[in-house]
Amino acid sequence: MATVARTPVQAPGPPPERVHPHRHRLGINRLGLWLFIVSDAVFFGALLSTRYYLQGVYIPEDLSQPLGIAITSVLLLSSFTAYRAEAHAFHNDLVGYRRNIRYTLGLGALFLVGVGVEWALGFQHFPPDTGFGTIFFTTTGIHAFHVVTGLIALLVVYGLSRDGRYTAGNTWAIEGSVKYWHFVDVAWVFIFPTLYLVG
Repeated sequence: MATVARTPVQAPGPPPERVHPHRHRLGINRLGLWLFIVSDAVFFGALLSTRYYLQGVYIPEDLSQPLGIAITSVLLLSSFTAYRAEAHAFHNDLVGYRRNIRYTLGLGALFLVGVGVEWALGFQHFPPDTGFGTIFFTTTGIHAFHVVTGLIALLVVYGLSRDGRYTAGNTWAIEGSVKYWHFVDVAWVFIFPTLYLVG
């Protein structure tokens, strides 16, 4: 009687590892934000290069460097409070998050006030129709627009946090808005010496 060869049955292996949808979405969000930041950084780099191409290292005597240092200090301090806010949110301390975001919003608004004062002085001594004035008002104006959009993002996320929307492990909106705020601060770190110190 003929025997039938049997194919050995293999034991089932471990199921393929699946990426959690939330983690996958978070990775896409982070990649998208970094791509945006890099593209915006290239734009700011091109903007700053026009300063040297059109005006060299010329700085008008009436440009207030003490005011520039003051508003730079305010913006850097706001980056520190934003970092603390994100750290508190990561540890599910929404009270600490809200407190530090309020500090950040106040410091950001104070920075804009300082820019407004600098603009008032600039209109008197180097108006926009002058070479340096064109560069100064264009660069600081575009940066101020970024500050405003950053404040709006922080304010919206702050408002949503009051409804208990964010929990530990679900703070991407906070992380994204704070990272954008850090980018705005870093952009100013390059703008300040380019406009106020190089000369």
